Amino acid sequence: MPDLKIPIIDFSEFYSDNEASRNRVVDQVRENCLYNGFFQITGHSIPLDQQKKVMDSAKSFFALPQEEKDLVSKDNTTWNRGYEQLRSQILEEGTQPELKEGFYIGADIPKTHPYFVNKKLNSGPNQWPSGLADVEGFKASTMAYYNSALSLASDLMRALALSLDLDENYFKEFLDGTVATMRLLHYPTQPKDADEKLTRGIGAHTDFGAITMLLQDDVDGLQVWDQRNQTWIDVEPTPGALVVNLGNLMARWTNNKYKSNVHRVINKSGKERYSIPMFISGNPDYLVKCIPTCQSAENPAKYEPITVEQAVSSSYAESYGRAQLYKQGMGKAMDAKANTRPTQVAVA
Repeated sequence: MPDLKIPIIDFSEFYSDNEASRNRVVDQVRENCLYNGFFQITGHSIPLDQQKKVMDSAKSFFALPQEEKDLVSKDNTTWNRGYEQLRSQILEEGTQPELKEGFYIGADIPKTHPYFVNKKLNSGPNQWPSGLADVEGFKASTMAYYNSALSLASDLMRALALSLDLDENYFKEFLDGTVATMRLLHYPTQPKDADEKLTRGIGAHTDFGAITMLLQDDVDGLQVWDQRNQTWIDVEPTPGALVVNLGNLMARWTNNKYKSNVHRVINKSGKERYSIPMFISGNPDYLVKCIPTCQSAENPAKYEPITVEQAVSSSYAESYGRAQLYKQGMGKAMDAKANTRPTQVAVA
């Protein structure tokens, strides 16, 4: 079997005035989206200083006492903002609640905003942890990174459009008024036999939205399922790089031409692991219809049109619902079910 790795693309060439350089990036994006929907990028527009500051902010938050973190629980809201306790989610059916804690951040919109008034997908004001020594610094570093990541997402969507033989601005309307969620994540260490015991940092799943951009620290644990070779690929952290992957919305949009691939996190490094994914869902009212270049008379559209909000919100509800059922005493039944099925390909 070949030594499998998630490819690294020098995205700086996409900003070049040289058409051949830009096309080289577009070709690499196309190749990886067709294969397994995962790649890493360096040379992107998010400065290293911003990456370091937001990662330091994540570590400072998770170092707070539990009672301080609980004061900003996401359960205080109905719009997915704030702290998520350990074992709150199950993305891989048949596994135990996941060994991660998180903190959700998004566009910090007021309660008078139409998105909040109309209860749009994951839209509302952020919660900020007052227990931090420098809460204003925390707000500044996280929102600076969030806004830079939004800008980078627009660049990535332009590259994706070109890779699909579309106009470079094809996804502009989709991105206007986009909903995007950033998640600070902390994975405690876990036993080395945890794989066999169905304990995950994050269970095997596919993402819900269009694209995800992940900032990792220097501790590994992320694995991507390689369908062709029937094995897991470890995604080694690369300084300054972001891991990019497609979500279910993009797979649906491209008529399954592009892949939304299964991935998971199992932290058996013996160290604490931190990461920061940025999930780009898009304008909640945007109607996702099969892209013209991804269908033909021989390959008609496989899916009915659906709004972004309909597609993404149902997946959120399902994954958190599993954890609630587990906590209500159904865990044993789920574990028994897991023993009769191959867990590595179970997805949300």
